[in-house]
Amino acid sequence: MLRLFRLLPFLGLALAIGFTGCQSQAPQPKRQQPVASNKSAALRNMEQVAKAAHRCWFASKDPAFRNYSFANELNNFSGRPRFLLVPENNYGGRPLLVVQAEGAAGRLDTFGPLLDQPLGRRINGDIARWSTGDQSCGSAA
Repeated sequence: MLRLFRLLPFLGLALAIGFTGCQSQAPQPKRQQPVASNKSAALRNMEQVAKAAHRCWFASKDPAFRNYSFANELNNFSGRPRFLLVPENNYGGRPLLVVQAEGAAGRLDTFGPLLDQPLGRRINGDIARWSTGDQSCGSAA
């Protein structure tokens, strides 16, 4: 009987190895898709436009945009990547401009009260230019 208790751990190990041999196929590691292929057209378009907007309007210290702050929301969960212009240093404030993309084609929409001001014409021109891939900053307002 004592001999049986000594063999019990080895018997359990042998059974475990035997059962793993019965699996039909070894589990395959999941392949990760390249990062670029996971991005929707909407996200790709918005990244391009948002980078240009930040560079041309804010990083360049354009005086026409000094009273506004840039709020990036490219990774929101609505499926509509976007960025906002809000009153300077008031990120919780009501957006004055919303630029968002949606759909398989990544169509851009712009809306907000800032478009009804003289700066609106320039904003629409810049957004249209950047969405075609032209990353130039254009002229000041």
